[in-house]
Amino acid sequence: MTKLTIVASIKANPDQIGLLKAELEKLVAVSRAEPGCINYDLHQDNENPAHFMFYENWESRGHWQTHMKAPHLAAYAAATQGAVAEATLIEMTHIS
Repeated sequence: MTKLTIVASIKANPDQIGLLKAELEKLVAVSRAEPGCINYDLHQDNENPAHFMFYENWESRGHWQTHMKAPHLAAYAAATQGAVAEATLIEMTHIS
């Protein structure tokens, strides 16, 4: 299996920063406990508090795809509807 790295960038609408941060924080412990999760780290930009970033490593793309279908991600999507201004996701293959 090839390790998969995910870099997810999420920007909150200015009036929704607190809500988005709280909902993102809820994802951390439950995602870290999922099979195949190597690390699942949440960051907040020091200059722009509306900008959050996940740095994740998964044992395989299959593990990550299972994670993306998890109930806690569906709950996050429902809770943050209208709070996210922009989101990008980059899938990367670990080389060395």
